[in-house]
Amino acid sequence: MARRSSSSPFPSLPVVAWQPGLPVHGSPTWVVVVGDELPAAAKEAGERLGVDLGRLLEVQRETGFTPAAAGATAAYPLLTGDVTEVLLVGAGDGSATDLRRAGAAVARFGRGKAELTTVVAEGIDDAALQAFAEGVVLGSFTYTQKTVDPGKPAVGTVTLTDGSAAARQDVIDRGIVIGRTGWLARQFAITPSNEKDPAWLAARATEVAAATGLVATVWDEKKLAADGFGGILAVGQGSTRPPRFIRLDYAPAGATKKTPYVVLVGKGITYDTGGLSLKPREGMVSMKRDMTGGGSVIATMSALRDLGANVRVTGLICAAENMPSGSAYRPDDVIRHFGGRTTEVKNTDAEGRLVLADGLAYAVRELKPDVLVDIATLTGAIKVSLGAMLYGGMFATDDALADNLADAGRVSGEQLWRMPLPAEYEDLISTPIADSVNSSKGPGSITAALFLKAFAGDIPWAHLDLSSIAESPADNFEYSIGATGAGARLLSTWLASEHPTSGIG
Repeated sequence: MARRSSSSPFPSLPVVAWQPGLPVHGSPTWVVVVGDELPAAAKEAGERLGVDLGRLLEVQRETGFTPAAAGATAAYPLLTGDVTEVLLVGAGDGSATDLRRAGAAVARFGRGKAELTTVVAEGIDDAALQAFAEGVVLGSFTYTQKTVDPGKPAVGTVTLTDGSAAARQDVIDRGIVIGRTGWLARQFAITPSNEKDPAWLAARATEVAAATGLVATVWDEKKLAADGFGGILAVGQGSTRPPRFIRLDYAPAGATKKTPYVVLVGKGITYDTGGLSLKPREGMVSMKRDMTGGGSVIATMSALRDLGANVRVTGLICAAENMPSGSAYRPDDVIRHFGGRTTEVKNTDAEGRLVLADGLAYAVRELKPDVLVDIATLTGAIKVSLGAMLYGGMFATDDALADNLADAGRVSGEQLWRMPLPAEYEDLISTPIADSVNSSKGPGSITAALFLKAFAGDIPWAHLDLSSIAESPADNFEYSIGATGAGARLLSTWLASEHPTSGIG
C-alpha cells in the first residue's frame, strides 16, 4: 500500500542514499547494475565478500540474461558470506531512460526488504543517476485496500555506490523529488471516487500548499457562481458533491514582476459518467482517473521549491464530478463561461473542455501570464491517433514552447507528439446559437484543442492531451499497473530546467 505519514501529504518514500567509497559490508541483498561488463566496484566488492560476481554474470549470460535489455532482472540466492542474495539488472545502453527502468526493476525486486546495496558503474552521468533514483521511487508505488494478503511494502532503503569517493547525494535527491511528483499524481488518480470528490481534491491541494510553501485559494460553489465560472458549475450541477476551483501560487526567492510567469490549468473531473450523454458501462471503468491533469498540476506545484524552479508558477485545477440527475446540464444548453464567452452543449460527455475553458479564461483575464499550458485526459481520440503508453498528444501555438515541452518529455520519459491545429477545422465547432459547440463530428482531439485555443487568447499556449499515457495495463518500466499520474514528471522537469520559457513569445 502506498504509505503516507500522518503529518505530511506525501507518502513515506524509500530512502535512496549515495555511499561514497566501497562498503565492505552492506545489506544481505546486493544489486549490481550491469552494462557490457561487470562494474569495477562490483568486482572488488565481490572479492571482499567472497562472491564471484564475474562468474555469476558469465553463467547468466549463457542462460539468456541480457544486460542490453534495460530492467531485465535475475536473482540468485547465495548461502555464503555476508551476502545471501544478488540481483543482476541490465543497464541497457546506460541512458537516463534505461537507468530509470533499471531503478524501477530494483524497487520491485526490493518490495518487502528493509535494505538493498546497489553497485553502479563508475562515471555514470548525473542525468542517468538522477533517473535511476526516479525509477526507484516510481517502481516502489503500489496501491491496495485489500485486508487479506495486501502485498509487500516498498523497500526501506536503497544505498547506491560506484566505489568512488564522489559525493552525489544532491543528484539523487533531485531524482527523488521528480519521482515523488509521479508517485503523488498516481495516488490522486488511483484513489476511488467514493473517497475522492472536488472538495477532497481541494483539501489535498491545500495540504500540499502548506507543506511546500505555496499559497492556496479555493472557490466553493457559491463563489464560483458569484464570479461567473459557468463551465465548472454546469458540469458539476448534476452531482450532490459540488465543484471547486483551486489556485496554487509559487514564486522563487527574489522574484519580481519581470520574473517569467507560467500558468498551468488542470482538468479535475473526479468522476465522469458522461452525464446525461451517459457512457456505456465499459467506458466508465477507470474514470476515477479523469482528474489526472489536475492531480499532476498539484504534484508539479509541490516540487517547485525543492527543485529551485526560477519561474513564477500558478496552478489552476478545475474540479467537478460529472453525474446524471434531475439537476444535470443537458445537450442544447448554452453555457456562459468565465469572461462571457458562450458554448452550446452537444454532448455532456465532452465536459473536460468546459471546465478547462473557465480556467484558461480566468488565467488570461486575471493573471496575464507569459506562458499558458493546460493538461488533461481529454479525449479517447488521442489514443486512436497515438496508441497507448508511448506518446501523449501536444497542441501548441508557439514553436519554442512546443520544443521546450518536447525536450522535457524526452528527459522525463513522458514523451509528447505534436499534433496540428488547422484553422480549416474551426468551422466544425461553430454554431449560430453560441460562440462555439463543445463537440463535433470532426477529429475529436483536434477539435477539442481548437475549442480550448479560443480561450487562451494571444498568450503562448500548449494543450497536453494525455489520455494515451494515463493508464498502464501492468507493471511496465517505471509505471505500475493502473493510473500513471501522467504529466507531473514532464511539467516538473520543464519548469525546473534552466530556462523553461526561453525563446517563447
